[in-house]
Amino acid sequence: MKRLVVLGAGESGVGTALLGKKEGYEVFVSDFGKIKEQYKQVLVHHEIVWEEEGHSLEQMQNADLVMKSPGIPDTAPVVQSLKDVGVPVVSEIEFAGQFTTANLVGITGSNGKTTTASLTYRLLADGGLNVALGGNIGDSFAQQVAEGNFEHFVLELSSFQLDGIDLFRPHIAVLTNLSPDHLDRYDGKYENYIASKFRITMNQTEEDYFIYDGDDAEIISWLEKHPIRAQKLPFSLTKDIEEGACLKNEQIQITIKNEKITMPIATLGLQGKHNVKNAMAASTVATLLSIRKETIRQSLEQFQGVEHRLEKVLKINKVMYINDSKATNVNATFFALDSMESPTVWIVGGVDKGNDYDELLPLVNEKVKAIVCLGVDNEKIVKSFSNAVDMIVETQSMKDAVQVAYRLAEKGENVLLSPACASFDLFQNYEDRGRQFKNAVREL
Repeated sequence: MKRLVVLGAGESGVGTALLGKKEGYEVFVSDFGKIKEQYKQVLVHHEIVWEEEGHSLEQMQNADLVMKSPGIPDTAPVVQSLKDVGVPVVSEIEFAGQFTTANLVGITGSNGKTTTASLTYRLLADGGLNVALGGNIGDSFAQQVAEGNFEHFVLELSSFQLDGIDLFRPHIAVLTNLSPDHLDRYDGKYENYIASKFRITMNQTEEDYFIYDGDDAEIISWLEKHPIRAQKLPFSLTKDIEEGACLKNEQIQITIKNEKITMPIATLGLQGKHNVKNAMAASTVATLLSIRKETIRQSLEQFQGVEHRLEKVLKINKVMYINDSKATNVNATFFALDSMESPTVWIVGGVDKGNDYDELLPLVNEKVKAIVCLGVDNEKIVKSFSNAVDMIVETQSMKDAVQVAYRLAEKGENVLLSPACASFDLFQNYEDRGRQFKNAVREL
């Protein structure tokens, strides 16, 4: 009997354990921290052996395969010691991918991947396909392979998940864009992070498709130096595209194999330049999978976005409160500030992943009237913006941050939570941060 060790008992870990058990592996789950009660119950119910608050190496070194959760870096001692004895360490998508014959759509990128994945899933589901959403979002891919019988999967994939693949091959791969992110995990080197994102296409063949932002200089430059086998379908706001998607007379135009679809951007449910690109990417996938034009148009008009991404929470005293907790890097916050139409009190801060705030300065000058810092260490933010904004206030809790913002914002203005940082200094994750923001706003 083959032995599978699962490192990390979160969504992807527990899903992998269930699939491993179903496929006849002897499974052992190990978590360095405490396992959440809901996940413990699942492991107990399925009679899967687990441990928490530490890893016992002797239990692992005889494994045939180890699945590590994306949050555990390759440099973690437990991962290093397994690699030293020659045990293969893979990610959940690599493990689960080999047990399904479903059509796989993989979506990665620094920003926009959650919106694009959610939108793609909506288009395919509205088009009548038997489709599931997984990966970095929603339910575990492995668990859905174990328990469901889906013909299509839309998977949101992080660079960490792609680092752990060998054979994983999506039929359709999407790269939304590139901007420096998670450089703390890539030796501070942007090119390592970029190479990691492009792993999504490494196993694709001439029968597969690679959809990407044709306006992104880093993507174009990488493709020029590294030819790929998949058929390329770019999307662009500025160029004429023969095969792929572009903008003509305020309409999205998609051309694939002499098939043309057009739709006005004015009626899109999500507004903003970056959302036009997300709509282009999702519609290109839907067109490849033969979803009717009319269905695509209707779904795009009705789609209202995802939680924690420029989500309008409430208007209080004519001030709009906006939750963009999902903005965990500078580029995401750039989009958020760019879309603000009136003076904005900006709540920012958290765990800095090697951020360079310079590109935000012109927008901060133009749009931001005050900054509320929300982090354990705000020194870099204060330093970066003290010449651009008169009022910078430091806070240590969401409640304080929202109350300060409430006092600073006047009629017709916005309060925007768009942290540009990870959330782990004060919150469990960006969802927890976003929910705390919404609760604090509702309690004003």
